[in-house]
Parts: sequence; C-alpha cells; structure tokens
Amino acid sequence: MRLRTVIATATAGLAAATCLTAAGPANATSNSLTANACSSSVSIDRFSDALDKTTFDGTFVGNFSALALDKDGSLAALEDRSSLFDLDARTLQPKSVVALADENGAALDSEGLVIDHDGTRLITSETEPSIRRYSTDGRILDRLPVPSSLLVAPAGRAVSNQTFEGLTLLPGGHTLLASMEYPIAGDTSGAVRFQTWTRTKGDHFRLAAQYAYKTDAAFLGVPEVQALPDGRLLVLERGFTSGVGNTVRLYLADPRHATDTSGIDTLTGQPGVRLVKKTLLADIADCPSLGATAKQPQPNPLLDNIEGMVITGREKGRFKVLLVSDDNQGATQTTRFYYLRVRA
Repeated sequence: MRLRTVIATATAGLAAATCLTAAGPANATSNSLTANACSSSVSIDRFSDALDKTTFDGTFVGNFSALALDKDGSLAALEDRSSLFDLDARTLQPKSVVALADENGAALDSEGLVIDHDGTRLITSETEPSIRRYSTDGRILDRLPVPSSLLVAPAGRAVSNQTFEGLTLLPGGHTLLASMEYPIAGDTSGAVRFQTWTRTKGDHFRLAAQYAYKTDAAFLGVPEVQALPDGRLLVLERGFTSGVGNTVRLYLADPRHATDTSGIDTLTGQPGVRLVKKTLLADIADCPSLGATAKQPQPNPLLDNIEGMVITGREKGRFKVLLVSDDNQGATQTTRFYYLRVRA
C-alpha cells in the first residue's frame, strides 16, 4: 500500500547514509545475537541502503512491496508500480527488470509475490484486487478467482488500496494464501481476511477456506505474510502516524485451527469464530539502530515503511528473514533491506 498522503505531512529528519564494501553492505555490527537482539526471538544482523534512490536500465529502483527467492538463488523484488526486479542475493545489485501489466496493458498496483515450482510468478494487484500468473518475461498465463466480497467497492466491500498485500504458498505447494491489508466494509475494526486457494490440475487454483486475523490496532494493516515449513505464518503488521513515524511488528501466526470464514458475511466478534492465533515475536522499533539514520521522525531511526518479507534460509535453529521497505519514491523515505534471524 502506498502511504503518500500521510507520509507527505511528516517532517524530514536526518538523511540516510550507506557504506558498501566489495563484499556487500557494511551497515552491520557484531554477529552476537545478544548484542543485536530485538527481542528474545528476533535479532538483526545488518541493514543496507544500497539501492536507495538508484536506477537500473532506466527504471527507478524502489517502491518495493514484496520479495521472493528465485529458483536460481537470486532475489526477486516486486515494485508496486508494475516492475519486477531480479537482484543479486549477495550484493542486492539489480541484474534485470521486467515490466508487468494487466490484460489491457494498464499498470498494476503490484503488492504480493510468489515464485511457483515452475518458475512462473504469482502476483497480486490491489487495483481490483487480483492475482495473476506471469511468465518470467511478463506474459499473463492465468488469473485466479476472487470472492466477490473482497473486490473493491462498488463491486465488493473492500476499500481501494487496502486489499491483497501478502502472498505465500503453504508447505507442499498445494495451498496459496493471500492477506488483505485492512478489513472489508461491515467487518469489525482490525479483522483482516486471509483468503486461500487450492491447486488443481494444470497448476490452476480454485477458491478454498478463508480465515480471520486480528491486528493489534485499527491503524495497523497486514503488508506481508510468509509460510513456515510447519504451516504457521510470519505476519508483518505495519502502520504510520504523522509526526511519529512507522510501527512495524513481526508476529508468529497459526491458521491451522481457525474458523473458515468464507461463509460468514460480516465479522462482528461473534462467538464460535476462532481467529488465527498469533504471538508477538518483535517490535522492530526495539531493534538496535545499528547506526541507521531516518529522513523523517521515527521511534527508531532504523524504521521505515517496511512492506516486503522473505525467508531466505535457516541456520542454528533460526530462520533467516529479509525485510524491505517501500520508499514510495519519496524524499522522506528510504529503500532499506533488513537482515533478521528469527526463532519461531
């Protein structure tokens, strides 16, 4: 989601700085989990502003809304303005970029990204909302069905720019899950719908169960979800307060025993509806700043408009998680990558 209106009202803060070496980003401290702890479950290794306000092949590098690991080990980075970058996973430097569009050639508000087993890209757009399958060169191969209630009004009950943000494949690759960013009209404050699809013959997907997830506050939305090997989810909650800055929290969520809400017209807190269970792993504001600077007021200068997340591996019992912020191509925000270790 683009937060241009409220972000433009914030006062500019300190300018961000980046230092690089031949081996990659040098915005780092000791590898000690204790020294870099954000909480008992999360630590931060380093951050990088290497791509902030840069261009590649005539395309602005930024506006990042999602990340995914490609089959060749490179990093796919999706912009919310219809561009998909291929980045070197070690240095973050762009290697190629593909332009995306809808069936009529119009731009997308591209937010969620999954790279499927065959290398094709499943990409959400907040415009309708929609999920399309694209070839590696940007051709549309398929389009998934969307429940009518999740369509943007007047076709449905969703609010424009507050629809499909997160996208992930559950273990085994048979179930796709997309997270709405904010509630649809009629649902109680903070009640966000998670929609799933089941894979069918020919790698198509049909509509399946839906779940309800409750954010901690009405101003917090869900910009990203990522599935863990056991079916639980890492969920980002994010919000912005003018003059104060961003709130970004990382949760462990378990949808496995939640109620299927696909047949429930409005979520009003009625008894018998089991929400997706969640546990706070860390508030990113509690991470050490590692020398980061901010261009506008922030509770911690490390913070920015964090929107994308991908699990890149596992080491010593902790998941390696990479986050990225969406700078909205604005002067008061930064394209920043965050390297976390998460015990879940």
